[in-house]
Amino acid sequence: MSNSKVFGSTLIIAGTTIGAGMLALPIASAGLGFSTSLIIMIGMWALMAYTALLMLELHQHADHDATLHTLAKQFLGEKGKWIATFAMLFLFYALCAAYIAGGGGQFNAKLHNWFALDVSNGMGTLIFTVIIAAIVTFGTSSVDRVNRVLFTCKLVAMAVILFFLTPNIEPVHLVNMPLEKGLIIAALPVIFTSFGFHGSIPAVVRYLELDMKSLKKVMVFGSLLPLVVYILWQLATLGVVDQATLSQAGDVTALVGTLSQVIHNPMIAQVVSIFADLALITSFLGVSLGLFEFLGDSLNKNQSKSGRVVIALVTFVPPLCFALFYPQGFIMALGYAAIALAILAILLPVVMVMKSRQQHQETQAFTVGGGSLGLGLTLSMGIVIIGVQVLISAGVLPAIG
Repeated sequence: MSNSKVFGSTLIIAGTTIGAGMLALPIASAGLGFSTSLIIMIGMWALMAYTALLMLELHQHADHDATLHTLAKQFLGEKGKWIATFAMLFLFYALCAAYIAGGGGQFNAKLHNWFALDVSNGMGTLIFTVIIAAIVTFGTSSVDRVNRVLFTCKLVAMAVILFFLTPNIEPVHLVNMPLEKGLIIAALPVIFTSFGFHGSIPAVVRYLELDMKSLKKVMVFGSLLPLVVYILWQLATLGVVDQATLSQAGDVTALVGTLSQVIHNPMIAQVVSIFADLALITSFLGVSLGLFEFLGDSLNKNQSKSGRVVIALVTFVPPLCFALFYPQGFIMALGYAAIALAILAILLPVVMVMKSRQQHQETQAFTVGGGSLGLGLTLSMGIVIIGVQVLISAGVLPAIG
């Protein structure tokens, strides 16, 4: 397998993971303190990297173009297939609708500010969606090429932000302890969702033609890169702003304003805005690619030009309609994204691997370490994350982020 395709696949995984939600991490972690949030982030990275490897273990017993829909049916039957289908569609359509709503607004603003073009919000959103849809419809290779450029630009913007913030870090801010013990538990779903990339795994598996050696590198390093970026981002933001002030920043706009005031440089707001745009687009590309491949498999559509156009319409039209007419409904649904992601990225892979190991004991070329204990602990963690999100939704635990 060529190093270029491996590198590109690694960036697809990393780009899908590092979305615009990264900007909300400091707000979500404000009440925790840096050290506590660091421990949780490392734990969530290890959890998600482990389950990504479990997905590869499953793929070795399936066709190279199998999606989660196919895997669930193969190992869990019709019930498993429908659970996977519902969770996947709920999560991905909700994410795509949110990305279209947010990205369309940002795209419209850029058209106005950079090119003096005044178009309606709806038209700007439509143009933005068509551009992304065209890239995804051309295939994983086109997503790879575009994502490389955008991801590089995103890292440059990140470096500029850190350049301005790092000199203003005060060590006293980094030793803060959690304001409330309940916040430690409540932060689990927020940080967990920031490491979600599993919907893109089948597309990458197909792109690398089930080359297990390359895929293992992609999953580990593709998920490790976001962890490094997150740690640097948390170090800079939590070290620059005191805990009380950061806890009062209710949204990303307030966070950007606070950072600009602290370092006395309005340029930071522009750079963060560009970074947010790039983070949103790269994440949208990865998520929509995963949904596109999933729907193509579910609908049994051929890969001809007309077939891919039909899949693209089914992929992008529903979230576009909701983003245009009912944005608040889908944005609210994102509050439950952790539940769908926990089902897709933890519960289903663990249960399917249990079944797979029973069926393929003699032909298992690649087995993730940890044995039954590892699978049991992973399954328990998924149940805990779902339970915490349910308690947050019920008002029992505080909502953060």
